Amino acid sequence: MNILITGITGLFGSYLAAEFATLGKIFGIRRANSSTRLLDEKNLDITWREADLRDPSQLESALEDVDLVIHAAGLVSFSPSDSDLLYKTNVKGTRNLVNAMLEKGVKKLIHVSSVAAIGRSTEITNIDEKFKWTESPLLTDYARSKYEGELEVWRGEQEGLDVIVVNPSIILGKISDDRSSTSIYSYVLEEKSYYPKGDVNYIDARDAAKVTRLVVEKEAWGERFILNSESISYKEFFNQMATSFGKKGPQKPVTPFLLNLAVWYSGIARWMGASKIPLNRSTARISQSKVNFDNSKVKKVLDYEFRPLLETFNWAK
Repeated sequence: MNILITGITGLFGSYLAAEFATLGKIFGIRRANSSTRLLDEKNLDITWREADLRDPSQLESALEDVDLVIHAAGLVSFSPSDSDLLYKTNVKGTRNLVNAMLEKGVKKLIHVSSVAAIGRSTEITNIDEKFKWTESPLLTDYARSKYEGELEVWRGEQEGLDVIVVNPSIILGKISDDRSSTSIYSYVLEEKSYYPKGDVNYIDARDAAKVTRLVVEKEAWGERFILNSESISYKEFFNQMATSFGKKGPQKPVTPFLLNLAVWYSGIARWMGASKIPLNRSTARISQSKVNFDNSKVKKVLDYEFRPLLETFNWAK
């Protein structure tokens, strides 16, 4: 089986490549200036095809002789200035890929979405795959772009594609992976004092990649799966990390006053070009909210047990 992976040079894409190499030949899409460091470290045999999600003709060429596509490319940003770029990457890019697959007759698509695409509610604290998207003050431009990207995938299914959608929570790789989703480690490494009062949902990158492979082997077409180990408080999350890293964990809860002040400061700092802190009113509310993205569907379908958090931290450092 020939497997084409978009976003293969990113954090999750590199773990997916290693996992799916057991099922077939790996083809990777990259741009001319893309770094392949994460893949080089895994010593994988990859056939490269240069293409850009913004160019439908390049995508059609990249799909030649491909049996399965894993769409892991996407932009993660919570900066208000990136709203247009989020749409172009996560929505239009996905639309171009779906259309190219339909044009070339490539039928099987694994779409890597996000729990952000499922949505949130101020009233509901346990969210599963059946949760219906609704407008909420907890939604970000990133969440909207991932939701609309998913709609393109489900439209592709209606037009003939076999589709599986996976919705991972925060993916924890190794510190050395040095990607946006591993930057959460720096908070404890720098021994910050404050912790949000909300919950964090997370998954080990190795678990996320393995579960994705297993649902493909199950041929669970037409389904979506939340990929999430568990939901725990930020305080416990940071304290376990601090224990593993030999650091002092944050001990002071963030008060509403301090959070509002931080939102104001980060907005001014961004306006002055002095900060890229991903903090705005929506992300501030999210950090204080308690929500569990329910993993019971994956556990039931696969009888899968996720790695303990401390094991992940010990591996990551």
